[in-house]
Amino acid sequence: MEDIVLQAMAKWPNVPDCYGWLGLDSRGHWYLRDADAQAEGSFPQSKGSQLRHDKLLGFIARNYASDVQGRWYFQNGPQRVYVELECTPWVWRVGPELLLESQTGQTAHATACLLDAEGRVYLDTPMGLGLVHSSDTGLVADTIEQGVWQTRQVEAEQLPMLYGFVRSPQTAPEVVR
Repeated sequence: MEDIVLQAMAKWPNVPDCYGWLGLDSRGHWYLRDADAQAEGSFPQSKGSQLRHDKLLGFIARNYASDVQGRWYFQNGPQRVYVELECTPWVWRVGPELLLESQTGQTAHATACLLDAEGRVYLDTPMGLGLVHSSDTGLVADTIEQGVWQTRQVEAEQLPMLYGFVRSPQTAPEVVR
């Protein structure tokens, strides 16, 4: 995390956590979910407003992490803003040499390739599990056909339990930090 965030955390150690206000969709887009969006339903049925400000997106990317329960959050100064996940904590774009790039700009290589019943492709990496961006499924299909990645079938509903992440921190029980 950035020094300015760490300083704010030290200065204001008891700021309450925030739930329901930030979402990450299956294409790697961040959404601000104000009170009206939250009142209309859970994420992703009611997404809210897509964030487009480059500096804000960069700040979120640099301060995105998970807690011991597998709940993903953005550390906004002294406050943790927990993220509602449409699918997985990472959304991978597949680049040259099969280098993966996440929605935060971090890179990794796949260690496993998973397919669910709906045809979605997930890649496991040392950073964790992520959904392949829909624009890259053709490239991934070619890679699988060439035998570069061996696939394994998986049930999408079991991914959070198998890979240790929480899709909706708002509904997860609280653990004292």
